[in-house]
Amino acid sequence: MPDQLPRLRMELDFTPSPDPQRPGLFIRDPYRFSDAMLLVPPPLVASLACFDGEQTELDLRQSLVQATGEIQVGDLEKHLLDTLSNAGFLVDERFAALREKAVKEFAQAERRDAVHAGSAYPGEAGEAREQLTTYMGSAALTAAADGLVGIAAPHVSPFGGWESYRDAYNKLSPDYRERVFVILGTSHYGEPEKFGLTRKPFVTPLGEAVTETALVDRLEQKAGGAISMEDYCHAIEHSIEFQVLFLQYLYGPRIRILPILCGPYARSVYRGGAPEANDGVKRFLGELGEIADAERDRLLWVLGIDMAHMGRRYGDALAARADQGEMTDVARRDRARIDRVIDADPEGFWALVQENHDDLKWCGSSPLYTFLRAVPGARGQLARYQQWNIDQQSVVSFAALTFTKR
Repeated sequence: MPDQLPRLRMELDFTPSPDPQRPGLFIRDPYRFSDAMLLVPPPLVASLACFDGEQTELDLRQSLVQATGEIQVGDLEKHLLDTLSNAGFLVDERFAALREKAVKEFAQAERRDAVHAGSAYPGEAGEAREQLTTYMGSAALTAAADGLVGIAAPHVSPFGGWESYRDAYNKLSPDYRERVFVILGTSHYGEPEKFGLTRKPFVTPLGEAVTETALVDRLEQKAGGAISMEDYCHAIEHSIEFQVLFLQYLYGPRIRILPILCGPYARSVYRGGAPEANDGVKRFLGELGEIADAERDRLLWVLGIDMAHMGRRYGDALAARADQGEMTDVARRDRARIDRVIDADPEGFWALVQENHDDLKWCGSSPLYTFLRAVPGARGQLARYQQWNIDQQSVVSFAALTFTKR
């Protein structure tokens, strides 16, 4: 009997080649278990379907014969299988070893390094500060109003969303320098109904932020079942790193933070009911609310969120263009959700998220809902709404929001 092929990891990033001179399917690992990047030529793309965990080497051989028109494809078959395995792109022993090594290294690390420095923003302190100065312009730090409790900013790359970053962060007063910034970030790769915590300090080119470990300890003690401690997702996630960078630019490197990655409330989106119908989520939201109430005079909430994700990159047939065509209706629906957030209405907001199983693909919905439950009655104000073409056929929307509570 021919051997069964291992399954291709479906959590990989699959995108068309960015180079028109070299067409094909570009594959990389967003989890960074592997640093490999592969470009699969167009004739071989269909053969990747053989790596579904059910088909065999014989099925792959037949697919390659059809793709190439050649009878002798043994060398090509071996090359494709070995290349995918060595890259860590198949669910096999090679991938298991890579994953175990990466998770262990992060757990043992003393700091959470600036993994996106040098790509999403400059990796050198002077250059990073200069770029942030350009983004922020001459905007002065001014409190939005009495009772400011938090802001929401994007987590797209700063060069794509700098206007919304600016309009959120310029509402923070210099008086907030000594606050503990509770950063609720989207966990793009985390488990559903889970919250990722770490005690590690966060490092950027601007310095090392201090994680408020006493609050981490309290959350772990009271809501441990809903928490992934020293969550590996922190090692790769950008939604918190970008907020730390802007906060350090405003207040200096030694800011104090409580970094929380919010996994998707997927069961609620697809099966109905409120997110806190899950016992773990309920305990976590309850304890976070207790902290918000007890520590309200020394906390300030920062949400790192994006909103809709539309277009070819995100699995839609639509070739999306910002603020054009079907994206005007997306803007209308985005604003309906934003209105529920502004009115401090978590139930109304979540009902809109649940429509069509969140076909808008708001990756910031769980941090927003978490905040609305932890800080009830925090009314919002929209400072800016934007759509941005992340590529020629795909759009991300985001906003700058401020929250006050009298």
